[in-house]
Amino acid sequence: MEPMSAAEPPRPPAPAVRGQFLLAACHPGAEEQLAARQREVLPVVRQAVWRRGVVTFRLDEGFDPPDDFAPDLVFARAVIRSLGQIQAATPTDRAAAIRDLAGRAAWGNVHVWKRDARTESDVAELRALLLAAWGLPPDLDPVARPGDLVLDCIVDSPDRCWVGWHRAAAAPSTWPGGVYSRTLPDDKVSRAWLKLDEAIATFDIPLRSGQRACELGASPGGSCQRLLEAGLSVVGIDPALVDDRVAAHPRFEQWRMRSRDVKLRLLRGFDWIVSDMNIDPTSTLAAIERIVTAPAANPAGIIATLKLPEWSRAAALPEWLERFRGWGYAPQARQLSTGGREVCVFAPRAARGRAVSRRPATRLPDR
Repeated sequence: MEPMSAAEPPRPPAPAVRGQFLLAACHPGAEEQLAARQREVLPVVRQAVWRRGVVTFRLDEGFDPPDDFAPDLVFARAVIRSLGQIQAATPTDRAAAIRDLAGRAAWGNVHVWKRDARTESDVAELRALLLAAWGLPPDLDPVARPGDLVLDCIVDSPDRCWVGWHRAAAAPSTWPGGVYSRTLPDDKVSRAWLKLDEAIATFDIPLRSGQRACELGASPGGSCQRLLEAGLSVVGIDPALVDDRVAAHPRFEQWRMRSRDVKLRLLRGFDWIVSDMNIDPTSTLAAIERIVTAPAANPAGIIATLKLPEWSRAAALPEWLERFRGWGYAPQARQLSTGGREVCVFAPRAARGRAVSRRPATRLPDR
């Protein structure tokens, strides 16, 4: 184990009872895709209960993941250790039952969220009772700090909850249920702004002021707006006009044409290629490939949304990611909570001389 720096606070120990199941939350409808990804990258666990928006997996004997275990399941919003279920008629009784099940661990935060957004339940009231039960501040920000030990309560029905825990690490694990903590501000031109904002936070994308970005399929301009706010100069490629608030920006330029009609010499010098087009993934990949393989083109990274016309198309995700690797990029994929039936791929250029790994980036415990 590496020594802890003097500035880093001590990490509270994990619960004595760790739980024999993993619970993975996902976009309703993506359960089968999540389970398929598990069979590919995490075959040491076995699928158990499957409900809308949640899949659980039994841990085989002898397999005990680390506290901040984050398997690369792509379609999982949150992955927690499940301690079991409780059922009680009133919020007060539910809070008492959760406390009995969760024990005396040093919780740094409490996440209460619904398995199905349509469930009628006051999650704020239950969270307030649980914060009080463990002596945590009543106004504690629901977004956890990296390193926090988080108690998870997933509301399954008005009187029943799953109870579990996780160690907050990467950004999505700090948000309740792995759902992005921001909402779309009123002055943004489309939800593409929010999706790109979540992608930047999720993958820690190193956008820098002064860089150049090209967006394919830019209209109405939400992603371009977010890139401009980060200080980039942006070219939007789309036959349709972008919103006036974006078009008027001094660092924005629109090329009103399809990306395949842009001359290759004009595609040089971009640091970032961004795409969120409502077309088949194979067409999106062909448009990106034309740019990143053009002579003298050397973008630092790609941020691409791959739409899934049918959930079954997700079976092709490994081959799509292989194409990014073939171009010299190291792709990471995740279904963002602010998106729909789609996968966001962030692919930074691989370091020179370093082979791009074909293995899924799943973290397994030391043996």
